[in-house]
Amino acid sequence: MDFNFKEEQLQLADALKRWIARDYTFEARRAIVGSPAGVSEAAWATLAELGLTALPLPEAQGGFDGDAVDMFVVMQELGRGLVVEPYFATMFGAEFLRRGRAHEALLERVAAGDLKLACALGERQSRHDLRDIAMRATRDGAGWRLNGEKKVVLHGAQAGVLIVSARTAGAQRDEDGITLFAVPADAAGVVMRDVRMLDGQRAADVLLRDVTVGADAVIGAVDEGWTILEAAADHGAGLLCAEALGAMDALFGATLDYLKTRQQFGVPIGKFQALQHRMADMYVHLEQARSMALLAAVRLAAEQRAAEHQAAEQQAAGHQAEDARTDGVAERRRAVAAAKYRVGQAARFVGQQAIQLHGGMGVTDELPASHYFKRLSTIELTLGDCDHHLARFIAQPGFYDDEEAA
Repeated sequence: MDFNFKEEQLQLADALKRWIARDYTFEARRAIVGSPAGVSEAAWATLAELGLTALPLPEAQGGFDGDAVDMFVVMQELGRGLVVEPYFATMFGAEFLRRGRAHEALLERVAAGDLKLACALGERQSRHDLRDIAMRATRDGAGWRLNGEKKVVLHGAQAGVLIVSARTAGAQRDEDGITLFAVPADAAGVVMRDVRMLDGQRAADVLLRDVTVGADAVIGAVDEGWTILEAAADHGAGLLCAEALGAMDALFGATLDYLKTRQQFGVPIGKFQALQHRMADMYVHLEQARSMALLAAVRLAAEQRAAEHQAAEQQAAGHQAEDARTDGVAERRRAVAAAKYRVGQAARFVGQQAIQLHGGMGVTDELPASHYFKRLSTIELTLGDCDHHLARFIAQPGFYDDEEAA
């Protein structure tokens, strides 16, 4: 399999890397994180000018029809630069709208950089299970009334529209009976508490009290939101894997430079064989994570192309197209679960080793190492931690059959 990036992908990565080195330095980032807003409108405008907000969106809505591999390149560079802007939150939310095949006007605003999105999915009791939904949506005339609370909504207070999962039927943990809504963040009854997280990014607890929306706020079909929710969550996990890879790359490089310059007993500490072995172990973890993250991106891109093709077929072929998608969905689930698990393991190992090899300096706020480790730790907990995705991988059909055959 050819894992070489296209020329235009490399050019985009280079442009993003140059901007980060010039305008989004570590000190500039620290100033943004410490500001009341926690984000930079100037930085967001630059991301839009570079075409990043339009990259994964349909051409019909002003996008460039980019796939998961294109986004892999972008997220990797954002990870290297520790960018705290709400790019991931917005692109994650846009995936819901794209898969729901509606809300074209919102997608056009996202592509132009005029609208930020946030995904209000997790709840106090749900942990990593996105099916566990206590928030209720009930019919209110032609529209809906939402009541409930969502926790740790990434960049919720910076968003113009929230993607909200609510239960419209069934028991609390059923896959059936979930409906997705696009809710204006300034709608009456929406209450937010914005906080700064461990890694410097913003998140909000969002309370919805008798929030009313129209029928056109529904994303996809009523009671059938799980398919979109699961697919979008896999897409988001793939983006996070790419971001983590960029952060690990940068942290590994910074640690190597430190070992070459920090002297002990009159020589650089990188000369000590024990430390060289630890760097070698870090490199192995990093490269294994890179392989799995790339595989997940390829699977996501393939599933996206197949889903788009078969959705067009579905109008004429009835349920045949839906049946044909089964293999692609299973491959996507397995690849993403494996990648999130392996990247999470590598992030923990590389981060811990980097902090230890930096010594006491590794935990100071003035050194980038601690900030990379905090971001990697947060990524590992977002959209399912290692244990969650390992269990998810094992639960996929055919796992035990494959094991017995081996």
